[in-house]
Amino acid sequence: MGGDPVPTYCPLCVSRCGARAEVADGTFRALLPDPSHPTGQALCLKGKAAPEILYHPSRLLHPLRRTSPKDAPDPGWEEVSWDDALDTVAERLLAMRSAHGPQSVGFSSSSPSTSAISDAVDWVQRLIRCFGSPNYCNYMELCGWGRYLAPLYTFGASVPGSYLPDLESAGCILFWGYNPSVARLAHATSTVAAVRRGAKLVVVDPRKAGLAARADHWLRVRPGTDAALALSLTHVMIENGWYDADFVREWTNAADLVGGRSVWDLLATRCAEFPPDFAADITGVPADDIVATARTLWETRPVAFYTWSGLEQHSNATQTLRAIDVLYALTGSLDVPGGNVLFPAVPSNPIDGMEFVSEADPPAVGVDERPLGPARFGFVTGEDFYTAALDRRIRALVSFGGNMVMAHGDSARGREALRSLDFFVQTDLFMSPTAEIADIVLPVTTPFESEALKIGFEYSEEAQSLVQLRRPLVPPRGEARSDLRVVFDLATRLGLGEYFWDGDIDAAFRHQLAPSGITLEELRAHPEGVRVPLTTRYRKYTEAGFATPSGKVELYSQTLERHGYDPLPTFVEPLSPRSRADLADRYPLVLSCAKSLFFCETQHRQVAALRKSARDPQVEIHPSTAASRGIGAGDWVSLDTPHGSVRARAKLNASLDPQVVFGQHGWWQACDELGAPGYAPYGPDSANLNLVLRQTPSDPISGSSPLRAGVCEVTLLAQREHADAVE
Repeated sequence: MGGDPVPTYCPLCVSRCGARAEVADGTFRALLPDPSHPTGQALCLKGKAAPEILYHPSRLLHPLRRTSPKDAPDPGWEEVSWDDALDTVAERLLAMRSAHGPQSVGFSSSSPSTSAISDAVDWVQRLIRCFGSPNYCNYMELCGWGRYLAPLYTFGASVPGSYLPDLESAGCILFWGYNPSVARLAHATSTVAAVRRGAKLVVVDPRKAGLAARADHWLRVRPGTDAALALSLTHVMIENGWYDADFVREWTNAADLVGGRSVWDLLATRCAEFPPDFAADITGVPADDIVATARTLWETRPVAFYTWSGLEQHSNATQTLRAIDVLYALTGSLDVPGGNVLFPAVPSNPIDGMEFVSEADPPAVGVDERPLGPARFGFVTGEDFYTAALDRRIRALVSFGGNMVMAHGDSARGREALRSLDFFVQTDLFMSPTAEIADIVLPVTTPFESEALKIGFEYSEEAQSLVQLRRPLVPPRGEARSDLRVVFDLATRLGLGEYFWDGDIDAAFRHQLAPSGITLEELRAHPEGVRVPLTTRYRKYTEAGFATPSGKVELYSQTLERHGYDPLPTFVEPLSPRSRADLADRYPLVLSCAKSLFFCETQHRQVAALRKSARDPQVEIHPSTAASRGIGAGDWVSLDTPHGSVRARAKLNASLDPQVVFGQHGWWQACDELGAPGYAPYGPDSANLNLVLRQTPSDPISGSSPLRAGVCEVTLLAQREHADAVE
């Protein structure tokens, strides 16, 4: 029989939307928004499809072991017991560590921003650090660098990753390379409310997508030229005195002297290289719009700011983010009501294992090439992981979810890197092109079959005050275990049990909760969560300064300078017909890509409730660009880059720049229920965009791959196939 809806939250993406689940006769029936939850005003289509994901017939339900070579067409999977599987994994990892050192074992996971691995990601990192490996690949260079690590070289802190946008009090909201309608629904609903009360909205995005239609200023920037736009906006603000002079004087290094000139003078000179007319030619944003936007940012402060992977997947990512960070610093909106605020957190014990890291540990791969990049913080880029696997520095991989060969550029190279490993184990919900290469595949639960502890929801002071234990709605299907359970079970077999409470997850949760004063029993009795009163203090930098070498916001970064990088924000033309004139005739269009509203990255195209809204891979193209190529809406086209061709259906979008097209990554799964086909990850009939994109030239600091700015041509597929036949 049914009962009252169960309070919970949806962990399928970073929004962590508060929800209520309907469970009847032991079956999970529906997931609905919970407006009483601080993030529960709405629920996206992916969250609403949670029951279909859980009960999908293609779920992995038993541990599997490969019996055929990795290049065989059929892996020859055989079912094995959990004990056999985990004993094998532990034996192989310990042997690898003994023979080649802990650095020879890599770990990876899906991104916690776009999957439910957030339930276990801190515990995964604890396992990695206890084991002694420095090598963890979790897409940081593609989905996190801009929010969390790049700002350390300006603010000494994660802005906007930890300093969250106070949307409820903002005078102006700036979304740059970020569409919360598909990436973080809680931000989208709050922004709509803020606009209704009179807040201004500025959206910088090559596509008029999501909230861009509501924006006071939508700046249609050419992909990869955002730094030029930011420098131009900063130039206008400096020229007109539209900046917080007190903050700049007291809390930035503007007055420092470099070679006899002040940092402020050097910055002003750099920005003066990008007057609005000049920047308009580079970016495609009209000069008048640049000036008007700068005025709005100044006159309607405080500014709440957020960015996302639209800026991170570029070969000039770090300097672009530096330029925007410097622009934001000039508004004086950091850690003030309505700006970006470091909200307090419920006290808890850290569990990510940083105490097990020492300077004597071997470095992460990639740190020699990019000493200030993700490897400095223990994160390995996809490019560096592939290289290290192919040259045998990394010989084994433990992967918690993720679909590496589909999510990173250069899919074929990724396949060869994974095949070259001596041992590879993957935990997953479904078989994927990445899991198909593994030696052992372990079936994991959906988050609705497992328990997880969430201490604070990264959204607002109210949300931060909430501690919630998400309870299982139904028992696990088959033999599936949660990622968290797998971490604890594997840790005990690796001889690390003393650091994992001998496999007792309840004891680990109690340790984590101890400083909060909340008990596990309280949380289980209150599935809606328990609140701990918090009070936000603002302008905390006035007490201890900023965590930078100078103690101030660094408009000029001596850290970057010491490592041979430009200490001031700068613009470098991305891969485009402008920078590659030798390719312009054959590939005259700029190629970018964008996240789909209907899917979690490369997942769930087999789910009918989602696939029915997007049956085929699409490439968005301006009507005039399509017409000049004889392409109509819905036609199958060939998307051609210097590295190959993939197929997609044309979707006409009149808001695009006619020279820009947008593809979609992640297409491989079939949906049998709808009769919708799957696509080979590799080969001539592929729809896998990352098959024809490369990881290089990558950003010299972060290693970010240029997935969102390249060159291409689009041709009607029938014409392309005819041309190939003639050749």
